[in-house]
Amino acid sequence: MGIIRVGTCSWSDHQDFYPPGLPKAQQIVYYSRFFSVVEVDSTFYHPPSERNFALWNERTPPDFRFHVKAYGLFTFHRRGEEPTEDDFRRFASALEPIREAGKLSAVLLQFPPWFHYGEGRLDYLLYVRRLWEDLPLAVEFRHRSWYRDDRIHDTLAFLQHHGFIHVVPDEPQVGEGSVPLVPAVTEARLSILRLHGRNRETWYKKTRTSGERFYYLYSQEELQELSQVARSLAERAEEVHVLFNNNYGSYAVTNARQMKALLEGRP
Repeated sequence: MGIIRVGTCSWSDHQDFYPPGLPKAQQIVYYSRFFSVVEVDSTFYHPPSERNFALWNERTPPDFRFHVKAYGLFTFHRRGEEPTEDDFRRFASALEPIREAGKLSAVLLQFPPWFHYGEGRLDYLLYVRRLWEDLPLAVEFRHRSWYRDDRIHDTLAFLQHHGFIHVVPDEPQVGEGSVPLVPAVTEARLSILRLHGRNRETWYKKTRTSGERFYYLYSQEELQELSQVARSLAERAEEVHVLFNNNYGSYAVTNARQMKALLEGRP
């Protein structure tokens, strides 16, 4: 049975979680007392800083793990713009402090709903794999074409053959821009269960903040069901990282702490 770590996507969104007056620079220190993994999502909006990663490395325990969300330029979120090979190199270079410390678990390529299955898309994934051959790459799709009955085997076989980590998302099932929960492991070192909540009304809605879009608190029954998914993945992967992305208020940290209790057999 593999190790199961639980954390959240971002640590700065959970204002009610932190003691009043805690300096922002100390939030990752406080967070790491409760959780051993986190996803850095600020890197999706702008290129990362090596200095920041050096500081985060210093402020977290040796056994702490980071997921880093790829800059939106690399995942077709900035329409009309294309990344250069230098863009890829600079992004990877900024991660060196946590790579050297053994704390980088994955770089997350979260593709948008308009990234459909197709030969050109597979070629792009191979291009990214070539440029980032030394990085652990995780892929999350947001279009159902990747998981159709006649294609799902090819999708998973492609990811496995080229060493991509398949992200298992939980999200509302509302049309082509959402994907089913497929608990497949394509890279034995790591499996990722990424939980977005199940708010059907806000899934496609343009909201003021991302937290409003993921306005959903999982029930105890839903968490119990998802804990069994995590355990199933841990039978096939050395580590499983369960990451809550329902960053509305303190929902993500609340559910993450509940999930840890379930997995540890605590009330």
